[in-house]
Amino acid sequence: MPTPHTTPRRTYQNERVSVLLPLPLAGAYDYFVPSDLSVASGDFVSVPLGKRDLKGVVWGTGSNEVDARKLKNINGLLDIPPISEDLRKLVDWTASYTMNPPGAVLRMSMSVPSALDPPKTRTGYLPNPVTAEAEGDSRIRMTEARRRVLAVLAEGPPRVAADLARSAGVSASVVRSMAEAGLLKSVTLQQQIDLDQPDREHPRPILSPSQAAAATALITAVEQSSAKDDEGFSVILLDGVTGSGKTEVYFEAIAATIAAGRQVLVMLPEIALTTQWLKRFTERFGARPLEWHSDLTGAERRLTWRAIISGDAGVVVGTRSALFLPFPDLGLIVVDEEHDSSFKQDEGVCYNARDMAVVRARLGNFPIVLSTATPSLETFVNVRTGRYKSLSLSERHGGASLPEIAAIDMRVEPMDSQSWLAPTLQEAVAHSLASREQVMLFLNRRGYAPLTLCRHCGHRLQCPNCTSWLVEHRLQRRLSCHHCGFSMSPPEECPACEVPETLAACGPGVERLAEEVAERFPQAHCEIMASDTMQSPTAAAVLVRQMQNREIDILIGTQIMAKGHHFPYLTLVGVVDADLGLAGGDLRAAERTFQLLHQVSGRAGRAARPGRVLLQTYRPEDPVMEALVSGTRDQFLTAEAEERERYGMPPFGRLAALIISGNDHVEVERVARTLGRNSPAQEGVTVLGPAPAPLSILRGRHRWRLLLKARRETNVRSTLRNWVAKVRIRGNVRVQIDVDPYSFL
Repeated sequence: MPTPHTTPRRTYQNERVSVLLPLPLAGAYDYFVPSDLSVASGDFVSVPLGKRDLKGVVWGTGSNEVDARKLKNINGLLDIPPISEDLRKLVDWTASYTMNPPGAVLRMSMSVPSALDPPKTRTGYLPNPVTAEAEGDSRIRMTEARRRVLAVLAEGPPRVAADLARSAGVSASVVRSMAEAGLLKSVTLQQQIDLDQPDREHPRPILSPSQAAAATALITAVEQSSAKDDEGFSVILLDGVTGSGKTEVYFEAIAATIAAGRQVLVMLPEIALTTQWLKRFTERFGARPLEWHSDLTGAERRLTWRAIISGDAGVVVGTRSALFLPFPDLGLIVVDEEHDSSFKQDEGVCYNARDMAVVRARLGNFPIVLSTATPSLETFVNVRTGRYKSLSLSERHGGASLPEIAAIDMRVEPMDSQSWLAPTLQEAVAHSLASREQVMLFLNRRGYAPLTLCRHCGHRLQCPNCTSWLVEHRLQRRLSCHHCGFSMSPPEECPACEVPETLAACGPGVERLAEEVAERFPQAHCEIMASDTMQSPTAAAVLVRQMQNREIDILIGTQIMAKGHHFPYLTLVGVVDADLGLAGGDLRAAERTFQLLHQVSGRAGRAARPGRVLLQTYRPEDPVMEALVSGTRDQFLTAEAEERERYGMPPFGRLAALIISGNDHVEVERVARTLGRNSPAQEGVTVLGPAPAPLSILRGRHRWRLLLKARRETNVRSTLRNWVAKVRIRGNVRVQIDVDPYSFL
């Protein structure tokens, strides 16, 4: 790859430097660089800390706050490429913005400690030069199996025994016997990941005029950045209706970045989305990108991390944690489904990966593309005020039409007892099945039922570690907590009154909906798609393939199936309990519900056959339902923005949450109330609380919350820092600060 777009690094020898460790410490520590060693900013080094040897990163010049005679020497320089300047700046920026120690943020970049160790080696095999002579040597038997092994090796580089045996269709013992007989010679191989570089010239699909125009604009932005233009940074919203071909458009920007010899990061909100995305990428570029998500094995993570920092990985696709990977020369970030709340991390370092991705692009002076059919309100406002550029794709690709959306008023629908499908929806499902078309039924509740109670005494089965009800998963025969992971077998009798056979499931989940579908449409093949049934990209790929092959008639699922999937024969989408997301006082409830239902609706009619969407709702007059039915997205977002601005809520004001938690409920309450009494008396700042959190116990820890609301121009971090400093925190009580919170639980 070309030389990374960075300024020369400062080198140090025989002087002090600051070294940042991947620990939640107050800051970097000073160390001395001995005369026989030379290090530079960004280098990985080994340093002593107490009785331990730790690995950290040279962060810059030392602080001179510690007497030079007390400084310890750096142990050594690791044989790993350095962390880039823009990533070091991102770590500092994120730490400051989220009010976390820089080391806690650095830990996200150094998330694979084993990758810092020397690469593991393996034994590979090549044909021995004397092999040709062995054909006529009566002492060596040249079997058909051995000839196949030699044929495989003749076509390429050295291979390890297991891989060689598999390719040749022989057992590993054949390879070992050949090595012992001198037919093969062993060589030492460094373990590395299989990496095929994407081919930007690979045959590409023909773009529509609107797609081509948008692609040209993105390519221009990439080329401007790659030319080291001072104006290389830009944020571009790729705003296209579902099925408009946004992915193919930003693929052209990826091709331009590859042509410039720079790296690309594509961020997706869910692992399950990678299945079809990877297929489309491979078809476009003739190779798979590297993946980064929680389903990777330890070895895969180690090899992928090293391929990224070495610059060998041209394109990486991953979830939010991929943002902090050590790319040496990142030239483009794409955030697909930018509106998705999965980009927000609510534990540890609380950050929004979409927003931090914009920061990383600005620090690296390169473009970032935000792609979606339903922009977040923050992005919508940034486009309207001119901070972000926007490219629009208003029509579906290939002449497909947008689906017709209608609301089913459940207040007048004649429902059977213990039925969750309205007669109107049942009739539509039957018609679609008769036409040999596929149906998707959406209910954003996992499991069989969200609540189990006793018909005799009214007792509700609750998680012992959290203030949440246990969800019945009948297919697994378990009651589970979706917050802490606690699981148990359903009891035979009520735990409170001990009366047997009185426990009843209340409300529907996707499993209960599937049960009703099986009863009403016994000839249809039905499958469930939810995060607990699709736990890996492999599982998702199997189901997606079944849908594309028309082996599934009715797909029932949660929000995991609302994003990115393309099923040509899916023509009907039915939404059960469309009002579900509108409950409670969540700031973003209306926005999230609109986005989710709009995305679900977009799965219908994406090919030649027209689509239809039916929303079961008790609130058809709600602005969300009216906007979905009428197709007035921008009017809805404009009204939502005006409402937020009227009350000074984000993005027109600032919010920050303080979550106080601990094992001792008395001490947690004391800290929370003390914080409340010492809340900042500052113009333009309002503090709500303290109050027990809606989830007042989570994973065994008691929780209280306070919410700070401030004007946009307020220095929220300074206000929070001064506020928290006034309160003495004892024991294991923890005060977590969440700037720009998304969850209010």
